Amino acid sequence: MNRLAPSSVDRAVKRARLVEVLDRHGADRLVLRSPGALSWYLDGARVHVSLAGDPVLAVVVGRDRDEWLVFGNEAERLVAEELPHDDAATLTRVPWFEPLDAAVGPRAGALAEADVALELRAARASLLPTELDRYRALCRESAEVLTDVAGSVSPTDSEQHAAALLAAGLVDRGIDPLVVLVSGRERVAHRHPLPTAAALGRRAMLVVCGRRAGLIANVTRWVSFGAVPAGEADADRRILDVEAAFFAATVPGAALAEAWRWGVAAYGAAGFAADEWRNHHQGGAAGYVGRDPRGTADVADSVHEGQAFAWNPSAPGAKVEDTVVVRLDAAVEVLTRDERWPTADVAGVARPVVWER
Repeated sequence: MNRLAPSSVDRAVKRARLVEVLDRHGADRLVLRSPGALSWYLDGARVHVSLAGDPVLAVVVGRDRDEWLVFGNEAERLVAEELPHDDAATLTRVPWFEPLDAAVGPRAGALAEADVALELRAARASLLPTELDRYRALCRESAEVLTDVAGSVSPTDSEQHAAALLAAGLVDRGIDPLVVLVSGRERVAHRHPLPTAAALGRRAMLVVCGRRAGLIANVTRWVSFGAVPAGEADADRRILDVEAAFFAATVPGAALAEAWRWGVAAYGAAGFAADEWRNHHQGGAAGYVGRDPRGTADVADSVHEGQAFAWNPSAPGAKVEDTVVVRLDAAVEVLTRDERWPTADVAGVARPVVWER
């Protein structure tokens, strides 16, 4: 298996958190249907077949016991390889040709995820011990894949070739390549550069979002074939100052919207256009969803101790992104770190710089 064994201690905490949600709403059941919620609650189970498909099961969380609604053609595999052992759970097989919604439907009065979305995000925000161990390993290995690929490609290689190496490196480690982006020198203006046949050229950006045991690592790296020109180096340095403002404001108890405001306000102070943030999203909370949620001025979430974040400030030709965990002392622990990658100290945190090869 590519994940630590399910933790009965962690699972008990998660269940207690959801029972509290039921209590607040005077409800008896809560239906979990999304990949993030299911993987979190089932302690890292792979709940999908297609990476782009819907989960092949649903969970009805009750006060005393849970019901797992599983497509019949997937049940034996899930029980043998994915689902945690739970004597208090009931397994219901649903024919593959019937929608899970039809099976859930008779449970009248059950809360849906949409009814309590904010509370569910809060419930899974603070990572538990086994989760954090899994996340550290996932993020470290994802960063290692980026280092390996950045150290092996050449300016004449295509973006697609680099992407293939990234995807292979992740899959070889049991990591789902949810997002693989590559831009060569001629395409660095694009913030979400799906790889093409274009050559990497003098400078390249490599991005992966990798999922294992439900958790998602988000990381970006830059490689330069030769010395970085002064203008580019200046922008690379200044984007790290913007990220430092996000980190400084992302402290336990803070409003996520306020942390986002502090971060986007740093663009002007760092010498970028004050409204540069409008050209791309800035990231946000991380974990079992790529951004859980994405930061904006309107989100109602708070920052929790032990919560993961992946801020990704960017400007034309410059970007930084790592997955970090917020600690109680308001410091951040960088999870997507490979000691082989060059770094610079920014406000007391080792941050990745462009690797000049």
